[in-house]
Amino acid sequence: MTAISEPSSTSQTGLFGFYRRVIKLPEHIPFSLVQLAARVAMAHVFWQSAQSKLASWPVTLQLFASEYNLPFIDPSIAAPLATTAEITGSVLLFFGAFSRLGALMLLGVVSVIQIFVYPENWAEHLLWASLLLLVLVRGAGVFSLDYVAERTLSTSGK
Repeated sequence: MTAISEPSSTSQTGLFGFYRRVIKLPEHIPFSLVQLAARVAMAHVFWQSAQSKLASWPVTLQLFASEYNLPFIDPSIAAPLATTAEITGSVLLFFGAFSRLGALMLLGVVSVIQIFVYPENWAEHLLWASLLLLVLVRGAGVFSLDYVAERTLSTSGK
């Protein structure tokens, strides 16, 4: 019979033990806080972008026509479409209502920006995409209207 040895008490104390305890501290952060931070950060980025577009609509149209120069879509259609996606996606993410849909919409915006507008800013776009993918894949978390709706609908169906 093989005996399984307990970790020695020296591994739980001293410098190594302290290091292990410090390294494991982040594991105690609730994942819902990470989801909330991702949602709020991305909502802020795209809300600010939409507000700057709305602040000077003629300049926005000019940017879409000259600097952004998107293929396959007229600037007079692209500008309101992008602004609407940014506002809607931001609101959905902030409140955590249909957050996966909001994240998907904003991932579309990020993709267009990356591919057609500012491909040299890939690091920033990758950061945005990572946070949006977190929400898309894992949902909004417990601090969201999605969670409240899910809980309400699951208890009302019993």
